Amino acid sequence: MSDCLFCKIVAGVIPSEKVFENDKVLGFKDITPQAKVHALFIHKEHSRDINELVNDDPQQVTAIFEAINQYSRDQGLDNEGFRTVTNCGAKAGQSVFHTHFHVLSGSSFGNFGKI
Repeated sequence: MSDCLFCKIVAGVIPSEKVFENDKVLGFKDITPQAKVHALFIHKEHSRDINELVNDDPQQVTAIFEAINQYSRDQGLDNEGFRTVTNCGAKAGQSVFHTHFHVLSGSSFGNFGKI
């Protein structure tokens, strides 16, 4: 998608600080980090949000989470703890409309969602 910020990062038109890459997924540092570790993981194929991605090609979710799993193990985040978040829609805080997952670590996050 020619006007998508993350598609331009995948194409190399806009630089990023890569933390992970394979043939399907790209992980890079967030330019406005909300934690000591704050990376974004995207599938290289464009989808607008998690709902579109799941409806069109659910295997992309698996590819992204396999990449997050490898990254978290390689960085030792699985021992320290980390949070994975995605926003769906502008009202939920999505500002770039290319499905992406935030991986945050190195901070205490409280008990959001604790049952």
